[in-house]
Amino acid sequence: MTEPLAMVFYERLMPGSQLANRLRDLNYRVLAVNNAALLAASAERETPLLLFVDLATPGDVCGAIARLKSEPATSHLPVIAFAPDSEPALLDAAQKAGANFAVTETAVISHLPQLLEQALHLD
Repeated sequence: MTEPLAMVFYERLMPGSQLANRLRDLNYRVLAVNNAALLAASAERETPLLLFVDLATPGDVCGAIARLKSEPATSHLPVIAFAPDSEPALLDAAQKAGANFAVTETAVISHLPQLLEQALHLD
């Protein structure tokens, strides 16, 4: 069986690489993306199971989430956005942009299996 693909957008080495390593430990293939402008096109081309987005990077990250959620080919993808614990405004902005979950970077690492289960839960 093929391992599911998780796309991770990040520029900061920590926690981005830590998250990618944890996903690999959980038997996910990981595709790292480091340009917010390419997020929607990369997701459409690579068809990941879900996306993780580091909000604490330069550029219009929330705009990239909104574009991703507005495209028919990618609107169904669960998006888990994360930011430093000291940046709750980024989390609020991500939810307004359409992220399914917006959590602190501590929570995304500490509670990754639970977040994956919730993000991939089918009703």
